[in-house]
Amino acid sequence: MSSSRIKLTEDWAVVFLGFLIILLAVWGLSIPIPAYEWNDGAALTALFTASNGVSVFFQFLFAYAIVIIGAFVTGKPVKSQLLGFPLVFLLTLGSLLLSGNAFMNELGLETVIFSLVIGLLIGNSFQLPRWFRDSLNAELLVKIGLVLLGTRVIFSDILKAGSLGLVQSLIVVLSVWYFAFWLCRKLKVDDELTMMISSAVSICGVSAAIATSGAIKGDSKKLSYVVSMVLITAIPMMIAMPYLAKVFGLSQEVTGAWLGGSIDTTGAVVASGSLVGERALEISTIVKFSQNVLLGIAALAISVYWTYRGTPDGEHVEKPGLGVIWERFPKFVLGFIGASLLFSFVLDAATVGQVKGGLKDIQGLWFALAFTSIGLETNFKDLLAHNSIKPFWAFLIAQSFNILITLAVAWWLFG
Repeated sequence: MSSSRIKLTEDWAVVFLGFLIILLAVWGLSIPIPAYEWNDGAALTALFTASNGVSVFFQFLFAYAIVIIGAFVTGKPVKSQLLGFPLVFLLTLGSLLLSGNAFMNELGLETVIFSLVIGLLIGNSFQLPRWFRDSLNAELLVKIGLVLLGTRVIFSDILKAGSLGLVQSLIVVLSVWYFAFWLCRKLKVDDELTMMISSAVSICGVSAAIATSGAIKGDSKKLSYVVSMVLITAIPMMIAMPYLAKVFGLSQEVTGAWLGGSIDTTGAVVASGSLVGERALEISTIVKFSQNVLLGIAALAISVYWTYRGTPDGEHVEKPGLGVIWERFPKFVLGFIGASLLFSFVLDAATVGQVKGGLKDIQGLWFALAFTSIGLETNFKDLLAHNSIKPFWAFLIAQSFNILITLAVAWWLFG
């Protein structure tokens, strides 16, 4: 006997779940935001209070409910989520505490790198039970986080921030993306890694790599490889570039535009801009935020391109029509754009200001949960064995080009 229950594909489920979270926030549901910041043993101990524990518990219950609803509407076993998700959440708490350390924060180390490392260490040190592996659902978590990311892309903020940041972002993103794509092709890097590397270097690092992976239905192991490269290179860039700017005698405006356009993670951009000064921090944030705006447009373009070229090498097939494009099109892109439009043009400023902070926190939690799951799913030996050194060299060369072209554009526009 067939079930009469409505069943959504995962693509539509993430849009439904993302907007469920957004609407609950707009309608007044307030999820407490736990504190994870600490700088010494006493401050760390102070986090383990009853009130902070209650905030963590409520955040867990909210995430738990969304994941269970997700399993229900997609027709997946609810029992596996009931058993497995609490363990994923517990491991993710460890990454949130590590990234909350003041020193780690100054280095620009984001929660996702700790989530990925913790997941990889546990997943590769222990034989995880089959029921636990079956409960891991990184793709669902990533795409919900991407829909929520749309609430942070407010077009009016970008326009107020200044047209120069948008002009620089367009020039840098287009030129660096094409160079990275061309370079990866020359080095014979596989197509999935080529797309992820090109987007990560040119747009906004981790978020761009995640969005591109979703748009092309990429391998999560390759995604973790690209994310690792982004986060590893961001640290030396964050420390060295302010020093180089001082040596070259660059103004704060030029330095900020240079940092914001070339460093790939928002946290590292903020930390690096802070080392230079207030004006540099302001300009670097504007430029980075301008690049983030292009994320939805880029994901849309990449998904259409991927649909039209998505055939095995050497195999000639008829190009798909609009119906096939729509079927393959990643619906989370629509969720991302819809959320951005909702927060940019529909909701009033008071409502946006009231719910933005809570949604940003939930979105960060969702990415952290996703990367814990990706780490647990990934065999580190396979990750190294199946990825040659060529993608890493392609990334480094493309990043070097990014640094030089961004400096030239920043000098031209802000000098």
